[in-house]
Amino acid sequence: MQGLYDPRYEHDGCGVALVARLDGVACPEAVRRGLTALGAMEHRGAEGADADTGDGAGMLVQIPDRFFRAVCDFPLPDPGHYGVAVCFLPTDERRRQTLEWLLVEKITDAGLEVLAWRDVPVRAEAAGRVARQTAPVIRQLFVAAPGGMDGDAFERALFLARRRAELASGEELIVPTCSSRTIVYKGMLSAPQLPHFYPDLVDERFESALALVHSRFSTNTFPSWELAHPYRMLAHNGEVNTLEGNRNWMRARASQLESELLGGDIADILPIIRAGGSDSATLDNVVELLVMAGRSLPHALMMLIP
Repeated sequence: MQGLYDPRYEHDGCGVALVARLDGVACPEAVRRGLTALGAMEHRGAEGADADTGDGAGMLVQIPDRFFRAVCDFPLPDPGHYGVAVCFLPTDERRRQTLEWLLVEKITDAGLEVLAWRDVPVRAEAAGRVARQTAPVIRQLFVAAPGGMDGDAFERALFLARRRAELASGEELIVPTCSSRTIVYKGMLSAPQLPHFYPDLVDERFESALALVHSRFSTNTFPSWELAHPYRMLAHNGEVNTLEGNRNWMRARASQLESELLGGDIADILPIIRAGGSDSATLDNVVELLVMAGRSLPHALMMLIP
Protein backbone atom coordinates (compact mmCIF):
# COMPACT_ATOMS: atom_id res chain seq x y z
CA MET A 1 0.00 0.00 0.00
CA GLN A 2 1.39 3.37 -1.07
CA GLY A 3 1.42 6.04 1.64
CA LEU A 4 2.24 9.73 1.38
CA TYR A 5 5.91 9.03 0.73
CA ASP A 6 6.83 8.69 -2.95
CA PRO A 7 10.47 7.72 -3.70
CA ARG A 8 10.28 9.46 -7.09
CA TYR A 9 10.58 12.77 -5.27
CA GLU A 10 13.59 11.78 -3.17
CA HIS A 11 16.59 14.05 -3.88
CA ASP A 12 19.73 14.28 -1.77
CA GLY A 13 21.42 17.63 -1.65
CA CYS A 14 22.22 20.72 0.35
CA GLY A 15 19.76 22.44 2.63
CA VAL A 16 18.85 26.09 2.14
CA ALA A 17 16.42 28.37 3.97
CA LEU A 18 15.50 32.05 4.04
CA VAL A 19 13.97 34.06 6.86
CA ALA A 20 12.91 37.63 6.10
CA ARG A 21 10.85 40.41 7.67
CA LEU A 22 8.52 41.85 5.07
CA ASP A 23 8.65 45.27 6.73
CA GLY A 24 12.44 45.35 6.32
CA VAL A 25 13.11 46.16 9.99
CA ALA A 26 16.34 44.61 11.29
CA CYS A 27 16.00 42.59 14.49
CA PRO A 28 17.81 39.77 16.33
CA GLU A 29 14.77 37.49 15.95
CA ALA A 30 15.36 37.08 12.20
CA VAL A 31 18.90 35.92 12.93
CA ARG A 32 17.71 33.52 15.65
CA ARG A 33 15.09 32.03 13.36
CA GLY A 34 17.66 31.65 10.64
CA LEU A 35 19.92 29.72 13.02
CA THR A 36 16.95 27.56 14.06
CA ALA A 37 16.20 26.77 10.42
CA LEU A 38 19.86 25.97 9.81
CA GLY A 39 19.98 23.63 12.79
CA ALA A 40 16.97 21.77 11.43
CA MET A 41 18.89 21.03 8.21
CA GLU A 42 21.79 19.12 9.73
CA HIS A 43 20.62 16.02 7.83
CA ARG A 44 21.07 17.95 4.58
CA GLY A 45 24.75 18.51 5.26
CA ALA A 46 27.51 15.94 5.04
CA GLU A 47 30.50 14.95 7.14
CA GLY A 48 33.68 13.16 6.28
CA ALA A 49 35.67 10.52 8.15
CA ASP A 50 35.89 13.06 10.96
CA ALA A 51 32.21 13.14 11.88
CA ASP A 52 32.66 16.47 13.66
CA THR A 53 33.79 18.24 10.47
CA GLY A 54 30.94 19.30 8.23
CA ASP A 55 31.02 19.99 4.50
CA GLY A 56 30.04 23.56 5.25
CA ALA A 57 27.45 25.80 6.86
CA GLY A 58 26.85 29.52 6.78
CA MET A 59 24.57 32.50 7.04
CA LEU A 60 24.24 35.69 4.99
CA VAL A 61 22.69 38.70 6.71
CA GLN A 62 22.48 42.45 6.30
CA ILE A 63 25.35 44.47 7.74
CA PRO A 64 24.61 44.41 11.51
CA ASP A 65 25.15 48.12 12.05
CA ARG A 66 24.09 48.33 15.71
CA PHE A 67 26.34 45.42 16.61
CA PHE A 68 29.37 46.82 14.82
CA ARG A 69 28.95 50.23 16.46
CA ALA A 70 28.97 48.49 19.83
CA VAL A 71 32.00 46.25 19.31
CA CYS A 72 34.28 48.31 17.04
CA ASP A 73 36.74 50.64 18.77
CA PHE A 74 36.77 53.05 15.83
CA PRO A 75 34.06 55.41 14.50
CA LEU A 76 31.84 54.24 11.65
CA PRO A 77 30.10 56.36 9.01
CA ASP A 78 26.34 56.23 8.57
CA PRO A 79 24.83 52.89 7.47
CA GLY A 80 25.34 52.32 3.77
CA HIS A 81 28.44 54.52 3.73
CA TYR A 82 30.80 51.83 4.94
CA GLY A 83 31.42 48.29 3.77
CA VAL A 84 32.96 45.19 5.31
CA ALA A 85 35.31 42.79 3.57
CA VAL A 86 35.30 39.37 5.23
CA CYS A 87 38.71 37.77 4.67
CA PHE A 88 39.88 34.16 5.05
CA LEU A 89 43.63 34.57 5.44
CA PRO A 90 46.63 32.21 5.75
CA THR A 91 47.89 31.23 9.19
CA ASP A 92 51.45 32.11 8.11
CA GLU A 93 51.88 35.63 9.48
CA ARG A 94 54.19 36.95 6.78
CA ARG A 95 51.97 35.73 3.94
CA ARG A 96 48.89 37.01 5.74
CA GLN A 97 50.34 40.48 6.07
CA THR A 98 51.26 40.49 2.38
CA LEU A 99 47.71 39.66 1.35
CA GLU A 100 46.25 42.20 3.76
CA TRP A 101 48.52 44.90 2.35
CA LEU A 102 47.50 43.93 -1.18
CA LEU A 103 43.80 44.25 -0.41
CA VAL A 104 44.32 47.60 1.33
CA GLU A 105 46.34 48.85 -1.65
CA LYS A 106 43.61 47.96 -4.17
CA ILE A 107 40.91 49.50 -2.00
CA THR A 108 42.91 52.70 -1.62
CA ASP A 109 43.63 52.79 -5.36
CA ALA A 110 39.86 52.69 -5.92
CA GLY A 111 39.49 55.96 -3.98
CA LEU A 112 37.98 54.29 -0.92
CA GLU A 113 39.05 54.87 2.67
CA VAL A 114 40.34 52.03 4.82
CA LEU A 115 39.01 52.40 8.36
CA ALA A 116 40.35 49.45 10.36
CA TRP A 117 40.74 45.70 10.66
CA ARG A 118 38.66 43.65 13.10
CA ASP A 119 39.61 40.16 14.28
CA VAL A 120 36.48 38.02 14.16
CA PRO A 121 36.02 36.16 17.46
CA VAL A 122 35.79 32.39 16.95
CA ARG A 123 35.60 29.36 19.20
CA ALA A 124 37.93 26.92 17.47
CA GLU A 125 36.85 24.06 19.73
CA ALA A 126 33.37 24.20 18.17
CA ALA A 127 34.76 22.96 14.83
CA GLY A 128 35.87 19.44 14.01
CA ARG A 129 39.48 18.25 13.99
CA VAL A 130 39.94 18.40 10.21
CA ALA A 131 38.22 21.79 10.03
CA ARG A 132 40.57 23.18 12.69
CA GLN A 133 43.60 21.93 10.77
CA THR A 134 42.59 23.90 7.67
CA ALA A 135 40.92 26.87 9.35
CA PRO A 136 41.99 30.32 8.09
CA VAL A 137 42.56 33.45 10.12
CA ILE A 138 39.25 35.31 9.81
CA ARG A 139 39.34 39.11 9.77
CA GLN A 140 37.00 41.90 8.67
CA LEU A 141 38.24 45.03 6.91
CA PHE A 142 36.03 48.12 7.26
CA VAL A 143 35.99 50.49 4.30
CA ALA A 144 34.34 53.92 3.94
CA ALA A 145 32.85 55.44 0.81
CA PRO A 146 34.06 58.87 -0.30
CA GLY A 147 31.59 61.73 -0.09
CA GLY A 148 28.99 61.76 -2.85
CA MET A 149 29.27 58.07 -3.76
CA ASP A 150 25.84 56.36 -3.65
CA GLY A 151 25.03 52.79 -2.70
CA ASP A 152 25.26 51.11 -6.11
CA ALA A 153 28.42 52.97 -7.04
CA PHE A 154 29.97 52.03 -3.70
CA GLU A 155 29.09 48.36 -4.25
CA ARG A 156 30.71 48.44 -7.70
CA ALA A 157 33.84 50.10 -6.31
CA LEU A 158 34.12 47.44 -3.61
CA PHE A 159 33.57 44.70 -6.19
CA LEU A 160 36.27 46.00 -8.52
CA ALA A 161 38.79 46.55 -5.72
CA ARG A 162 38.18 43.08 -4.32
CA ARG A 163 38.48 41.37 -7.68
CA ARG A 164 41.71 43.21 -8.53
CA ALA A 165 43.19 42.15 -5.21
CA GLU A 166 42.14 38.53 -5.75
CA LEU A 167 43.70 38.42 -9.20
CA ALA A 168 46.90 40.14 -8.04
CA SER A 169 47.25 37.48 -5.32
CA GLY A 170 46.95 34.64 -7.80
CA GLU A 171 43.53 33.88 -6.27
CA GLU A 172 45.19 33.07 -2.95
CA LEU A 173 43.28 35.90 -1.27
CA ILE A 174 39.82 34.67 -0.20
CA VAL A 175 37.18 37.35 0.40
CA PRO A 176 33.80 35.67 0.94
CA THR A 177 31.94 39.00 0.98
CA CYS A 178 32.88 42.63 0.42
CA SER A 179 29.80 44.80 0.57
CA SER A 180 28.06 47.72 2.26
CA ARG A 181 24.82 45.73 2.34
CA THR A 182 25.44 42.12 3.25
CA ILE A 183 27.95 40.01 5.15
CA VAL A 184 28.50 36.27 5.42
CA TYR A 185 29.58 34.07 8.33
CA LYS A 186 30.46 30.60 7.10
CA GLY A 187 32.98 27.80 7.36
CA MET A 188 33.80 24.12 7.08
CA LEU A 189 31.23 23.40 9.79
CA SER A 190 28.11 21.38 10.35
CA ALA A 191 24.84 23.27 10.68
CA PRO A 192 24.62 23.20 14.50
CA GLN A 193 28.26 24.30 14.85
CA LEU A 194 27.87 27.69 13.14
CA PRO A 195 26.48 29.74 16.10
CA HIS A 196 28.93 28.07 18.48
CA PHE A 197 31.91 28.85 16.25
CA TYR A 198 30.89 32.51 15.64
CA PRO A 199 29.83 34.24 18.91
CA ASP A 200 28.84 37.32 16.87
CA LEU A 201 25.75 35.51 15.61
CA VAL A 202 24.22 35.01 19.06
CA ASP A 203 24.82 38.54 20.35
CA GLU A 204 21.49 40.30 21.04
CA ARG A 205 22.77 43.39 19.21
CA PHE A 206 23.37 41.40 16.01
CA GLU A 207 20.37 42.37 13.84
CA SER A 208 19.17 41.82 10.30
CA ALA A 209 15.88 41.86 8.41
CA LEU A 210 16.87 38.70 6.57
CA ALA A 211 18.90 35.55 7.11
CA LEU A 212 19.89 33.22 4.26
CA VAL A 213 21.30 29.94 5.62
CA HIS A 214 22.84 26.88 4.01
CA SER A 215 23.97 23.39 5.02
CA ARG A 216 26.31 21.92 2.40
CA PHE A 217 26.47 18.46 0.85
CA SER A 218 29.55 18.54 -1.39
CA THR A 219 29.08 17.08 -4.87
CA ASN A 220 31.68 18.11 -7.45
CA THR A 221 34.35 19.56 -5.13
CA PHE A 222 35.89 18.60 -1.80
CA PRO A 223 34.77 20.53 1.28
CA SER A 224 36.70 23.68 2.16
CA TRP A 225 36.23 26.87 4.16
CA GLU A 226 35.95 28.94 1.00
CA LEU A 227 33.35 26.75 -0.71
CA ALA A 228 30.85 26.78 2.15
CA HIS A 229 27.67 28.69 1.29
CA PRO A 230 26.17 31.28 1.14
CA TYR A 231 28.23 33.09 -1.46
CA ARG A 232 28.01 36.80 -2.21
CA MET A 233 24.77 36.61 -4.18
CA LEU A 234 23.20 33.22 -3.59
CA ALA A 235 23.06 29.90 -1.78
CA HIS A 236 22.45 26.93 -4.04
CA ASN A 237 20.80 23.54 -3.52
CA GLY A 238 21.63 21.03 -6.23
CA GLU A 239 24.26 20.48 -8.87
CA VAL A 240 24.87 22.23 -12.18
CA ASN A 241 25.41 19.35 -14.59
CA THR A 242 26.57 21.51 -17.50
CA LEU A 243 29.41 23.05 -15.51
CA GLU A 244 32.34 22.75 -17.91
CA GLY A 245 30.24 23.90 -20.84
CA ASN A 246 29.12 26.96 -18.93
CA ARG A 247 32.68 27.80 -17.89
CA ASN A 248 33.91 27.43 -21.47
CA TRP A 249 31.15 29.73 -22.74
CA MET A 250 32.18 32.39 -20.25
CA ARG A 251 35.83 32.10 -21.32
CA ALA A 252 34.80 32.38 -24.97
CA ARG A 253 32.73 35.51 -24.26
CA ALA A 254 35.39 37.26 -22.18
CA SER A 255 36.69 39.40 -25.05
CA GLN A 256 33.15 40.60 -25.82
CA LEU A 257 32.15 41.63 -22.29
CA GLU A 258 31.34 45.31 -21.89
CA SER A 259 29.34 47.44 -19.49
CA GLU A 260 28.49 51.12 -19.35
CA LEU A 261 28.63 51.04 -15.55
CA LEU A 262 31.91 49.13 -15.25
CA GLY A 263 33.47 50.71 -18.36
CA GLY A 264 37.10 49.87 -19.05
CA ASP A 265 37.45 48.50 -15.52
CA ILE A 266 35.95 45.23 -16.67
CA ALA A 267 39.23 44.26 -18.34
CA ASP A 268 40.97 44.47 -14.95
CA ILE A 269 38.79 41.79 -13.37
CA LEU A 270 38.95 39.06 -16.00
CA PRO A 271 38.59 36.13 -15.81
CA ILE A 272 35.28 36.47 -14.03
CA ILE A 273 35.22 32.87 -12.85
CA ARG A 274 37.49 32.23 -9.88
CA ALA A 275 39.78 29.23 -10.35
CA GLY A 276 38.99 26.16 -8.28
CA GLY A 277 35.40 27.14 -7.55
CA SER A 278 32.51 24.72 -7.31
CA ASP A 279 29.50 24.77 -9.61
CA SER A 280 27.65 27.06 -7.17
CA ALA A 281 30.65 29.35 -6.72
CA THR A 282 30.99 29.66 -10.49
CA LEU A 283 27.30 30.49 -10.82
CA ASP A 284 27.69 33.13 -8.11
CA ASN A 285 30.65 34.70 -9.95
CA VAL A 286 28.54 35.23 -13.06
CA VAL A 287 25.45 36.42 -11.18
CA GLU A 288 27.58 38.96 -9.33
CA LEU A 289 29.00 40.32 -12.60
CA LEU A 290 25.53 40.74 -14.09
CA VAL A 291 24.24 42.54 -10.98
CA MET A 292 27.27 44.84 -10.81
CA ALA A 293 26.77 45.62 -14.49
CA GLY A 294 23.30 46.94 -13.72
CA ARG A 295 20.87 44.02 -13.84
CA SER A 296 18.53 43.32 -10.98
CA LEU A 297 19.16 40.04 -9.17
CA PRO A 298 15.96 38.40 -10.55
CA HIS A 299 16.90 39.52 -14.08
CA ALA A 300 20.43 38.13 -13.67
CA LEU A 301 19.10 34.75 -12.54
CA MET A 302 16.58 34.60 -15.39
CA MET A 303 19.36 35.29 -17.90
CA LEU A 304 21.14 32.14 -16.73
CA ILE A 305 18.15 29.82 -17.11
CA PRO A 306 18.17 28.09 -20.55
